[in-house]
Amino acid sequence: MHAWINGDLLPDATGPAVPVTDHGFTVGDGVFEAVKVVDGLPFALGRHLARLERSAAGLGLVGLDVDDVRAGVVAVLAQEHLALGRLRITVTGGNAPLGSGRGTDPLTVVVVAAAMEPAPSTTSVVTVPWPRNERGALAGLKTTSYAENVVALARAAEHGASEAVFTNLQGHLCEGTGSNVFYVVDGELRTPTLASGCLAGVTRDLVIEWFGAREVDEPIEVASVADEIFLASTTRDVQAVRRWDERELPAPGPVTAAAARRWREREQELLGLDR
Repeated sequence: MHAWINGDLLPDATGPAVPVTDHGFTVGDGVFEAVKVVDGLPFALGRHLARLERSAAGLGLVGLDVDDVRAGVVAVLAQEHLALGRLRITVTGGNAPLGSGRGTDPLTVVVVAAAMEPAPSTTSVVTVPWPRNERGALAGLKTTSYAENVVALARAAEHGASEAVFTNLQGHLCEGTGSNVFYVVDGELRTPTLASGCLAGVTRDLVIEWFGAREVDEPIEVASVADEIFLASTTRDVQAVRRWDERELPAPGPVTAAAARRWREREQELLGLDR
C-alpha cells in the first residue's frame, strides 16, 4: 500500500511517516475524507474535496491546498490499480508542541488507498445511549476525533450489528457512526436535517438530489414506526436496514430498492478526477 505524504510518495504506508508529535496523533487535531474508488477512478472527488476544505476551515486548519491533495490522489491511484477501493485523505495540524495548542509547522497531508469488498445489501443497526452534541464545536465537521464512534461501533458489534445510530441532545434521530439515516413513513422518504448535528454526507446529498427526500427532525422513536430504513455512506451506498435493535424490517422495501436503482443508474456520472 502506497502513501502520499506532503508531496512524497512512499512505497509502504505502514512504515514510519509522521513525527510522534504530530497534532493529529497527539490530540486528534485533524480532518479527513473517505472516497470510494471504482475501476481506478475516484467517486465524487470534487464534492469530497470541497467538504474537506469546509471541515479544515471549521477546525481552524490554515494552509490546505486542494490541488496538492488532488496530486496525491493521482499519485496513489496510479500505483494501486483498484477495481473497488477506498481513498483516505487526512489533514492534521502538523508537528506541534505536546498539548492542545498548535505549533507553527505546516499541515500534514496524507493520501492512502486500499481495496475494499462490496457492502452487503442489508444490515442491522442498534441505537446507542450516547447523544451527538449538535451544538458542539465539531458538529457537522468530518474530523479525526473518532473515539466516540469506536466505542459506539463496539457496542453495535456486541449486538450483531454493523452500525450504531445516535440521537442528538434533543432526542432526535441524528446519524450513524459513519452513515446518514433515511426512513420511510406513509410512503414519504425522510432524513434528519443538518441542524440535527449529522454530517453533510456526500452520499446523503446525492440521494436527496437524485431521488428526493424530505429533511425533517423527529424523535428517535420514529424508527419504531418507519416502514423502511436505509443507510447512506461512501462505503455502503444505499444499504437497506433489516433490523433496528429488536425490530425486523422489510429489506429492501420498495422505496429503498428504487433509491438503490437510481444510485446505480447515476453513479457513473461522478467517476473521475474532475467530478
